Amino acid sequence: MTSTPHINPQGVPIAKTVLLPGDPLRAQFIAENYLSDVQQFNTVRNMFGFTGMFNGRQVSVMGSGMGIPSASLYAYELIHTFGVERLIRIGSCGGMQDQLELFDIVVAASASTDSHFMHQYKLPGTFAPTASWSLLSAVAQEAESQGIQLHVGNVLSSDVFYRHDPSDAQRWAQMGVLAVEMETAGIYSVAAHAGVEALALFTVSDHLFKGEETTSEQRQKSFTQMMELVLPVAAR
Repeated sequence: MTSTPHINPQGVPIAKTVLLPGDPLRAQFIAENYLSDVQQFNTVRNMFGFTGMFNGRQVSVMGSGMGIPSASLYAYELIHTFGVERLIRIGSCGGMQDQLELFDIVVAASASTDSHFMHQYKLPGTFAPTASWSLLSAVAQEAESQGIQLHVGNVLSSDVFYRHDPSDAQRWAQMGVLAVEMETAGIYSVAAHAGVEALALFTVSDHLFKGEETTSEQRQKSFTQMMELVLPVAAR
């Protein structure tokens, strides 16, 4: 029976497309409220994973934890051990541009980073982690059909949550970076190296310069517009 140190499905199937919220309780919320015929495929370290049906297609959803090290190891195992072909991160982010408001949706066309994660590939230059165009365009089409405004552009995948120098954020914002989160550059890099598709989108949970923020319960249960946007794409 196939398993890894971090994922033990015990015979439950994992779909070719997996949604990756950072919070395992958000994965459980999606499974319980949007999927039918749900089976739980992972409980290792309480990083819950579920497989169910949406619009007649099999879809999985699993927590990925916080930060590039956590998210990238789950991405790697899902791809290389379980044959996953499409990873869609659905997370939260901190807004860095004036046009962003709480609960807006940001899509990462690319991900800048202060992480050293890409150094392992020993590339003779700087790799630019980039979204899958097929997934990005599908989400854009779905957003148009649902009347949802998207903010598409560059995000920052940072290793640091409590930053020693707050002015760092201002310098990233000056370069047009839309928002900050902690996982996407790692997921995009793992997917690129494996030749599979990846996309990350986020609900704005706070704003670095406006002093606005959502509660932990809102982050777990109230990002429903993002969920309803991405599920039809995941079920294609």
